[in-house]
Amino acid sequence: MARARTGGRKGGQEGGVVVFAERADWHVRRLLAALKRRGSAGRVLSLAACGFAVGETAHGLLLPGFGDTLPSACFVRSVPAGSFEQVTLRLGVLHALSALGVSVTNDARAIERCVDKSATTFLIARAGLPTPRTLVLEDLKAAQSVIDAAPGDTVLKPLFGAQGRGLARLAPKAVLPAPQAVGSVYYLQDFVAAAAPEDFRVFVVGGRAEAAMARRGTGWITNIHQGATGTAVPADGALGLLAVKAAQAVGADHAGVDIIADKDGRLFVLEVNSMPAWKGLFEATGRDMAEPLAARLAVPAPLPAPA
Repeated sequence: MARARTGGRKGGQEGGVVVFAERADWHVRRLLAALKRRGSAGRVLSLAACGFAVGETAHGLLLPGFGDTLPSACFVRSVPAGSFEQVTLRLGVLHALSALGVSVTNDARAIERCVDKSATTFLIARAGLPTPRTLVLEDLKAAQSVIDAAPGDTVLKPLFGAQGRGLARLAPKAVLPAPQAVGSVYYLQDFVAAAAPEDFRVFVVGGRAEAAMARRGTGWITNIHQGATGTAVPADGALGLLAVKAAQAVGADHAGVDIIADKDGRLFVLEVNSMPAWKGLFEATGRDMAEPLAARLAVPAPLPAPA
């Protein structure tokens, strides 16, 4: 069997931090610079270029440039889209790295839990944290009955999605779209009426709320990528504590936690993002999350136990 191209079985890069990403975007460049300031070498790899090489490398993985060595730590900026088989393989590589004792943040289990909004919501509620009433089901007739009986507006979300794309606010008895328009899964969550069109993004690293911003939009969708503006708010107190508990509930070492306050000031967790961007947060607060992330990666720390 021809030897897999791994950069050689001997003499590959010793240790170092791998940043899994498709390109060196603003976030990756900031993280690499922060690692360098801490004396830690970092390099970018695409998970699409990695795989398994059982019988070919000492550890059984294909990691271009590493040969028989392993990274000292890995940071997952993105998992490239692909077929079900491709995404399964890429997550499998992350699972394998964790099994080999490499510190992976966030690890595959946390990513899987956060990509699937239904799993996130279930784990948030199971941890006893406040989150809106949510129903996720496949049958159109059953989903329509939920909308018909809803006491107020309902938010229809794609099961897989980010940055506010694909959201729809439905009034009671509104007609749901056909199954093929929503991937044959209806994720239905009670709309939380806030005092103002805003919610909060809290960035958690290693069990600490590092920074937070209020995101205010012109309408009910308050994502920065949908035109909302961010304003710095304190990351301590009830807001920060709830965000830390939400990250722990899904087993994420770092996370962007979305929280909303209703008209009475009660806080609810909406989502937990395991591969969060932080440019908007940086512009709002002046805090660069590359610094606390690099501190975790340069000297790998134990990840929190999964919930």
